[in-house]
Amino acid sequence: MITAGDFRNGVTFVMDGNVMQIIEFQHVKPGKGAAFVRTKIRNVITGAVTETSFNPSAKFETAFVERKDMEYSYNDGELYYFMDTETYEQLPINSSVLSDGFKFVKENMVCKVSSFKGNVFSVDAPNFVELEITETEPGVRGDTATNVTKPATVETGAEVRVPLFINTGDFIKIDTRTGEYLERAKR
Repeated sequence: MITAGDFRNGVTFVMDGNVMQIIEFQHVKPGKGAAFVRTKIRNVITGAVTETSFNPSAKFETAFVERKDMEYSYNDGELYYFMDTETYEQLPINSSVLSDGFKFVKENMVCKVSSFKGNVFSVDAPNFVELEITETEPGVRGDTATNVTKPATVETGAEVRVPLFINTGDFIKIDTRTGEYLERAKR
């Protein structure tokens, strides 16, 4: 059990049958009246964020969320298969659970799989990946305006905006959280 007075960023707990995670919290002691805890919490299953105030003595069941590194193997329609690197078991996961950054993940990359009581609710791609450009227009010589970008397709099929000097066959580093080009990768 955890009380609202013990809340810290990242703490997970069960409220009304849902698993919630603290994003922000603030202990408030007004001049008049009782103290309370103002929080911004996220439902880890649906991703919905709400702001709620709690009495500091309110008690909640602690939710033990399991976060495990698993290797992406392959996909078969709507199911994506991940391998536990310790037991070598294959785990099928529905595509609706995958994060937006998953479009930059290729086979054999390690992802963070989060589950509660055996139910997987999120799959997070690595924060940074290095991928090869499979298709892009050649840069125009003499076009040296700053911050000019062009579309490029990477080996996973995702599209990203890159500077003009990047060519087909180059390797680039991408931030999967924003989908932005970071730099040329050293290969």
